[in-house]
Amino acid sequence: MREIISKLNKYEIRIRKAVTSHMRGNFSSVFKGTGLEFSDLRTYQYGDDVRAIDWITTAKGHGAYVKIFKEEKEQTVFFMLDVSGSQEVGKEGNLKIDTAKEICGVLCLSAIKEASQVGLYCFSDQKELYLKPETGMKQAYSIISKIFRLVPKSLKTNIEDGISFALNILKRKSVVILISDFLDKNYLHNLKALARKHDLVVIHIYDKREVNLPNLGIVPVFDKETLKTMWINTSSYLFKREMKDVFEENQSFLEKLCKQQKASYIAIESGSDYVSSLIQLFRFRK
Repeated sequence: MREIISKLNKYEIRIRKAVTSHMRGNFSSVFKGTGLEFSDLRTYQYGDDVRAIDWITTAKGHGAYVKIFKEEKEQTVFFMLDVSGSQEVGKEGNLKIDTAKEICGVLCLSAIKEASQVGLYCFSDQKELYLKPETGMKQAYSIISKIFRLVPKSLKTNIEDGISFALNILKRKSVVILISDFLDKNYLHNLKALARKHDLVVIHIYDKREVNLPNLGIVPVFDKETLKTMWINTSSYLFKREMKDVFEENQSFLEKLCKQQKASYIAIESGSDYVSSLIQLFRFRK
């Protein structure tokens, strides 16, 4: 475990240096969100930012009103990590779940230094692990230790229920970092609700075999979620084309949805240099 923490610390330092020095970005922006919480209304005064106007109240015809915000002193960063069986794809040591856990660990170290509280929820089609938001490096090391030791009870996926848990447990606006391969259905309504209520960051983990299968002929493929074996022709152009099209369509749809909901989105290939990708995430959220 010491080796893992040492590795993640080095990556966290690399990200911090790149953002603050080379890109002149606001490092804390990934974790601080707006940093504002709605407090009250008052009548519009000359010079007020028109973007602060509450159009619903103003439309009632009693004059123009603007929203007053107060700064949130205790920002919460909440990690949601998909640990279902579909994440166990890729080369040994570079599975999707390996990359997902490392990304969660690196960002956790960063968040604990920038935010007041950091929490974690690991899910499959059920609650696998929940750590309520706490402060301090002890919390960061506890999160890292527990996710790397976690053996899920279930291999199935239910992102919809996972998001429902977060919506119920998080009472105040938080930065929510959702890490998953998104190989599931029926979660879009809840994802939109999560983006409306919180400052959402979506990290989409994928493996290149989901985009471009090697030519291995007809081979058996075991689905860890359904526990069924299927025989597929990896040399079939039509099959490979369809597989790639489905992946790209899903990725494009998810990215577009996040943009519409003002959520941050980034896709990261398992086993890749995800540190560079995370640096881009920090830059675009400044």
